[in-house]
Amino acid sequence: MRVVATLLAVTGIAGLSIAAFAQQDPPKKPATQQKPPAKPRAPASSATKSAPKEPASPKVESLPPSQVGIGTLARHAFMVDPQTSTVLLFKDAETPMAPSSMSKMMTIYIIFDELAAGRLKLDTRFRVSERARNMGGSRMFLELGSEPTVEDLIKGIIILSGNDACVVIAEGLAGTEEAFAERMTKRAKEIGMSKTVFKNSSGWPAEGQYTTARDLAVLSWHTIDDYPQYYKYYADTNWTYNNIRQENRNRLLKTVAGTDGLKTGHTEEGGYGQTTSAVRDGRRLILVVNGLASMAERAQETARLMEWGYRESTNITVFRAGDMLVEAPVWLGAQEKVPLVIPKTVQLTMPTGQTVTPRVVARFDGPVAAPIIKGTKIGTAVVTLPDNRTMEYPLEAGADVPRMGVFGRVSSMLQHYMFGWLS
Repeated sequence: MRVVATLLAVTGIAGLSIAAFAQQDPPKKPATQQKPPAKPRAPASSATKSAPKEPASPKVESLPPSQVGIGTLARHAFMVDPQTSTVLLFKDAETPMAPSSMSKMMTIYIIFDELAAGRLKLDTRFRVSERARNMGGSRMFLELGSEPTVEDLIKGIIILSGNDACVVIAEGLAGTEEAFAERMTKRAKEIGMSKTVFKNSSGWPAEGQYTTARDLAVLSWHTIDDYPQYYKYYADTNWTYNNIRQENRNRLLKTVAGTDGLKTGHTEEGGYGQTTSAVRDGRRLILVVNGLASMAERAQETARLMEWGYRESTNITVFRAGDMLVEAPVWLGAQEKVPLVIPKTVQLTMPTGQTVTPRVVARFDGPVAAPIIKGTKIGTAVVTLPDNRTMEYPLEAGADVPRMGVFGRVSSMLQHYMFGWLS
């Protein structure tokens, strides 16, 4: 079997013109947690608090540099366009760091796993243990012996960042928080978080617990892509439970257009961090920062980086789902050729205002033996950018091609064996 290579030139952003040049050969036959402090008081009403004064914006040229993208005050930073897998910002994003309350995203992801599998329901109830009731830090203010629903606990973890709610879930699903943390780490490895270890369900400081900015971005994308029916909880800005109203600590939900998640965090060791995602005009960006000095700095820096990401980059469409890339010859089929199509829209992330002319090569073994069923993977489209980066996308049959009738097959085979040498 030979590989048939088809070279295509792709230019412009809208109304792409595609020229295909097939290179044909003669056809051949196919072939341990710390003790928490005492219960904190309920938070004061937001109406009695004055909004913190935002610090002046730092000069961009004075910011610590990143390995990829602009400088940032964050010690760790990672921004990605998940639809094109393009990394826009990278600053020590593979260096281990304290996950803080951003660990709660994995606790939530496992809850979503259980809901989707039917092993949990939103109205399932879990009992609040003394261990859960005595958790310090941010809390949902659960009462000992009460039985909140899973939906209550989801909101308590996402919106209120409740450490007590995390323990209730951990004990309810795994018996002990330690066992649940092992499950968290195992699930993290399964979805590609290769540099993450969890020691508890809440992100409470613990020896041997770490993650990376990149890993948290991976978790974010899995949450959004795997469970869109439940991801909506991350966009809630406030919630009242047990007659206590609390605001979501993710300020960007109210200040940055398109923000719909995910989670803030803070520890003395790791500083202030946040995992954020926003979508504008169908384009999503995910940003993770950690190691900032205050809540105000976290909110300001995260907002600045998100706006930079949308302002300085854009996505262009190379192919739309169903576009024909090339026609492949068919062996013993009712039609001589079958269209090869791109099953999903192919986009590239580029600097705003910059045009791109990628090379696209279609690779497949031909001729393709009939019968052919529409949607069958036939080959691969290899897209090469001007900087020699390459990406591969599947090519599928764009139509059904039945086999010839028996007499047609006999005739074609006779012609091939008797006269094929003349081709």
